[in-house]
Amino acid sequence: MHSESPIKRRPSRKIFVGSVAVGGDAPISVQSMTNTETCDVAATVAQVRAIADAGADIVRISVPSMEAAEAFRDIRAQVDVPLVADIHFDHKIALKVAQYGVDCLRINPGNIGSDKKVRAVIDCARDKGIPIRIGVNAGSLGKDLQRKYGEPTAEALVESALRHADILDRFNYPDFKVSVKASGVFMAVEAYRLLAKQIEQPLHLGITEAGGLRGGTVKSAVGLGMLLMDGIGDTIRISLAADPVEEVKVGFEILKSLKLRANGINFIACPSCSRQNFDVIATMNTLEQRLEDIRTPMDVAVIGCIVNGPGEAREADVGLTGASPSNLIYINGEPDHKVSNLDFVDHLEQVIRQRADALETERAAAEARLIARSTA
Repeated sequence: MHSESPIKRRPSRKIFVGSVAVGGDAPISVQSMTNTETCDVAATVAQVRAIADAGADIVRISVPSMEAAEAFRDIRAQVDVPLVADIHFDHKIALKVAQYGVDCLRINPGNIGSDKKVRAVIDCARDKGIPIRIGVNAGSLGKDLQRKYGEPTAEALVESALRHADILDRFNYPDFKVSVKASGVFMAVEAYRLLAKQIEQPLHLGITEAGGLRGGTVKSAVGLGMLLMDGIGDTIRISLAADPVEEVKVGFEILKSLKLRANGINFIACPSCSRQNFDVIATMNTLEQRLEDIRTPMDVAVIGCIVNGPGEAREADVGLTGASPSNLIYINGEPDHKVSNLDFVDHLEQVIRQRADALETERAAAEARLIARSTA
């Protein structure tokens, strides 16, 4: 039911953010960022857990002060997901969160002062195996680059990123990733394409400050989709003025659409028309809400009539085709049984969960066979 993506990814150096590999042959990771007050430990822990429960591989937390660094210690102790500390200018904060178990430092080496300070951070990162993320944004370019280019440009973003990367290279520290984000799709895409040719490190993709849930989703899907189709990108963050959980959902939907990542259900649903034999839109709204907890990769087709229904259902793990007088449910591409419109959503949910369990059992068995062969 599932085919491989035809996309050939750009070769890159593999680094580790905690237990999560980024770059190389690792799956493209999805991350988000908390928007709670970091010093409110309970609220931040709750949000980190919600983001992780949505499937995020990595969570970033802003650490703007030493007080926030102390709060980070308490947060770290209560969550398992890899954490990135977002730090600007103050190298002492970076050293402090490194002591408290941070998994990655988002700190631009060119912005933290003297070589002595930079060396202190890099030595600490090297000692503890902590990668660094260089993050360049169009809205916060250095004044000299603003003067040189007159306005934010893709070239300015790349020059800024390379300046920071050169500092890490000078200290012989290759374990870093880079982002060159802009709120404009064209600028961001051009910057990433330019940078991808000049460094071997993994790239963190994002359209920064993309907007609200709907507009930001569209912008991010277009921009990141262009780059991912080029094979560019090793980890992604969707920047939305919305609940961070929504960022994770959108990120996975983008990756699933390109067959770069499988996480949970890939729904195939018609937009509905007068031929529909049940309320497709209401059915989809209910199923998406109820089945968010499923992480097993699977295709589910929900089609309102028999024109396209059978064809889509045959290609899905579970399919529902509207028909009169009874709708037809397909399992693993084969017609299985009929169901009336009365309470059929409850029944379909049960069928999907049973199929997810079966697929998970099949996956575990296949993995066990592979391990047995490798150790024979």
